[in-house]
Amino acid sequence: MRYLKFGTYLAIPLAFVCHFLLRQHEWEPMATFALAGIGVIPLAGLMGVATEHLSERTGPTWGGLLNATFGNAAELIIAIIALTKGLNGIVKASLTGSILGNLLLVAGASMLVGGWKREKQTFNRLSGETSAGLLMLAVAGMLFPAIFHFTAKQMNDSQLIVHEHSVSLWTSILLLIVYALGLLFTLKTHAHIFSRRPAENPEDHAGVSEIHGHWSVGRSVGMLLLASAGIGIVAELLVGSAEQMAHQLGWNEIFVGVILLAIIGNAAEHSTAILLARRNDMDTALTITNQSSLQIALFAVPILVLLSTLMVNLGWQPGEPMDLIFSPMEVVAVLLCVGIVVVLGVDGQTNWFEGVLLLGVYGILAIAFFNIPTGNGGHDQPPLEQPPASLATQ
Repeated sequence: MRYLKFGTYLAIPLAFVCHFLLRQHEWEPMATFALAGIGVIPLAGLMGVATEHLSERTGPTWGGLLNATFGNAAELIIAIIALTKGLNGIVKASLTGSILGNLLLVAGASMLVGGWKREKQTFNRLSGETSAGLLMLAVAGMLFPAIFHFTAKQMNDSQLIVHEHSVSLWTSILLLIVYALGLLFTLKTHAHIFSRRPAENPEDHAGVSEIHGHWSVGRSVGMLLLASAGIGIVAELLVGSAEQMAHQLGWNEIFVGVILLAIIGNAAEHSTAILLARRNDMDTALTITNQSSLQIALFAVPILVLLSTLMVNLGWQPGEPMDLIFSPMEVVAVLLCVGIVVVLGVDGQTNWFEGVLLLGVYGILAIAFFNIPTGNGGHDQPPLEQPPASLATQ
């Protein structure tokens, strides 16, 4: 295990060597992407460990929020780097993939691993109901801007781009307000609903300090900052090579974002949630997956829309700002994902076969996204950099 960990860190300098010394070879983007992706995983894991140390001092409620927040930091950093390159489609695809990956891949793997030798595992049903309601709001935030786009397009709206941007901007602001009120609900007014229950078997819940030793607050914060800076540097290579690799292999950008970048960016949640489920702490494992998905949908997505608007106005991002108009496949995938998660979680219990069901849905979606024809990244609407024909003729 020690040599494997050393190898993942070694991938970081090797990615830079491969990129700068072997760029004349046509296989360089694939090798750089693979090495950079491997290099992001231990940095994301380091952020997860540092966050768990902070969680032990802040308590379970704030700890879960910290775990989800810093677990998504890698995803946010990768997305911001991609925005500076004008890769709005890849950014939106990676955000969609993060939601799907957490709710289907991570939660499914956690249920499978945690429930394999157990009849069932339980979690806080009231917490699950609240998360389900917020997830449906997230679906509305993706669904109605897309419906507006196709409706206005059919009506030959002469101010299509302006109206689309207005819908995205105000919807993002509303999502942020609801997310802030959701934090008030979970952390203050109804904190007792979301409090962590005592472990059924204390031996199954070894603290992070027992595994990694005791870390002070200063060391934990320092490791978070160091890992964040490292991810930012490696993400520059990861995003640049992803675009070139997709072009050379004939892959569409939506598959690269939804599957590849999302899995890499969520590496911290993957390992932490599965480990907790194996220790029979499914309550915390599902809290991590739900909170991570909610933070992406209700915080990261609207924040990136607002940030992209600012970056375009300042000249830091080429093209048009990012919007909330996701492709039909992305919207339907998230709607289906949230639906099956709500149905399976209504009884407050999980078992290994429910995990298989979630993994099966994720596999079907991955196959569909992989086979999307290349061209416009799977998005039916024309790129925002090119105005619709109705505008161009006026």
